[in-house]
Amino acid sequence: MSDISPYSGSTIQEGLSPNHLKKAKLMFFYTRYPSSNMLKIFFSDVKFNRCITSQLIKWFSNFREFYYIQMEKFARQAINEGVTSSEELAVGRDAELFRALNMHYNKANDFEVPERFLEVAQVTLREFFNAIVAGKDADPSWKKAIYKVICKLDSEVPEVFKSPNCLQELLHD
Repeated sequence: MSDISPYSGSTIQEGLSPNHLKKAKLMFFYTRYPSSNMLKIFFSDVKFNRCITSQLIKWFSNFREFYYIQMEKFARQAINEGVTSSEELAVGRDAELFRALNMHYNKANDFEVPERFLEVAQVTLREFFNAIVAGKDADPSWKKAIYKVICKLDSEVPEVFKSPNCLQELLHD
């Protein structure tokens, strides 16, 4: 069953597709903590219900979990390699951390990751590094302080993501 969306002129789907997952992964480069209202705007070709909303929120939760696991792993690795200051940590396009994240969210590497994501990744890595060096990881809820910092670093998702055909537009530019 499908309806025509009054907003996009395209068909509204009952469920989420692999293309929706790919779109969500690319959106993660801009926003780690999207609201349910934001998701409804950017997935206008989907008929929203509690299950669909839950699934999209779960996807972003999983994306964040992978992101934070990588950050902790790379922060601990830097400490083990003798890095003594978070200022020594940089995340560029040639960094192993960036390659791991890019492979996860942009597997085909056909999307130009925004520069702002590299900045956010660097801030995140440094936050993890500083917290571990300070011994804060002894507290079971030590990551919550980092999450509070990172959630404020979301950027505006480009308008093109509102289009149900955005993948074709994004991946061919």
